Amino acid sequence: MTAVRTHRSAEEIGRTERGPRELPALGRTAPVPLPEVVTGTLPNGLTVIAARRPGVPLVETVLRIPAASPADSAEAGWTAGMELVAETMLTGTASRDRVGIDDELAGVGAELGVGVDPEWLQVGGSALASGLPVVLDVLADVLTGATHPDDEVFRERSRLAERIAVARAQPRTVAREALMRRRFGDHPIVSEMPTAAAVAGIAPERVRELHAGTVVPGGARLVLVGDIDPQAAIAEVTARLGGWSDDHPARRLTAPPMPSAGDLELVHRPGSVQSQIRLTAPGLDRTDERYTAFQLANLVFGGYFSSRWMENVREDKGYTYGAHSGQEFVPGGAVLGLDVDVASDVTAAALLETRYELGRMIAVPPTEQEVESARRYAIGSLLISLDSQSALAGTLSALDAVGLGVDWLRDRPQRLEAVTVEQVAEAAAELFAPARFTGVVVGDAEAIGSRLAALGGVSLP
Repeated sequence: MTAVRTHRSAEEIGRTERGPRELPALGRTAPVPLPEVVTGTLPNGLTVIAARRPGVPLVETVLRIPAASPADSAEAGWTAGMELVAETMLTGTASRDRVGIDDELAGVGAELGVGVDPEWLQVGGSALASGLPVVLDVLADVLTGATHPDDEVFRERSRLAERIAVARAQPRTVAREALMRRRFGDHPIVSEMPTAAAVAGIAPERVRELHAGTVVPGGARLVLVGDIDPQAAIAEVTARLGGWSDDHPARRLTAPPMPSAGDLELVHRPGSVQSQIRLTAPGLDRTDERYTAFQLANLVFGGYFSSRWMENVREDKGYTYGAHSGQEFVPGGAVLGLDVDVASDVTAAALLETRYELGRMIAVPPTEQEVESARRYAIGSLLISLDSQSALAGTLSALDAVGLGVDWLRDRPQRLEAVTVEQVAEAAAELFAPARFTGVVVGDAEAIGSRLAALGGVSLP
């Protein structure tokens, strides 16, 4: 029997012509593999979005409940309380304790988790498709009857305070909080992490009050994706969650003000050997007609590894392991962010190169080759984001949160294909102009302040 060769010999390699060779042309973009999506709204106000995606016998669930603070400004107590609501929601009801919930979910190969941010309380997980009724039954029980037992609140309160202390010692956390304040002032959206002191002051009774007032169906959105019949799944949700009710809708987060252009703020972090540079400017939401061109312009600038900014500050200068630009979507719009971490002794130089690359997006518009590379990356990333049940569920939920549906996804590759180099150049010139940006630099002011002051455009403490 002759063995199958799986490699070339040294002689064959030696005969290979040296030098670069032209890559084969890319084929036609494949259509987006999207299933039919069925949407229904229950009498209690809960909207259900169900899609059949067979392949593996699982179902993904993503429930979003608006959970905004009633205050007009950032409130540490609200954020701390909602964190504890999320941490203890699955620890007991009148009919199930923590172990009972875990055992019942494990019996159908399921897991659930709860998270919260200033805009949403989210409950998500996966299960065997045949176990969906069990998951919905447990979900209904914790939504309507979570008891948040005193001992569980005390335990999670201590754990959360420890995690916050660890997180606040990290420079990236300091930079994130400073950037959010620079962007949005004291709007509630900046309260992404409570203080340890605020957490310590939350009593179990307050956690239960917050659950009762916030975890309501009016305005909530449930996405189901998997090996399911969408109509039957919606009927199952109606049967299990139809009794979830309240006398008021969930509270949506108000739109924050967009960041205004201005100097960067230097945030002193004594003894730091690194600096975190964070720039920001208003972005574009997905409904803006310029959004697709802007997406490609962002990729060219700093949105992926082959970007101009990465080539400059990593590959050429060696200032950093990575630099990234991208958008965050917020109520009413979006913000563009530029993130890079560098050593203290090259902070001013890295900021100078960042400003240079921003200006170069205007002076030297993206080329046809740059735009085409970004286009292929964007289309490929889109397809990957829809490849699995969990990815599709997350994408549908994120789009639904801003009022968009599956049709926006279905037409996306065609819109990416249709964008011209000229449109990308126009978006780059408009949205990457250096004068649009503000931001923060976090680092040791004694080590980096004088050079930043000489560079200009940075407010020192």
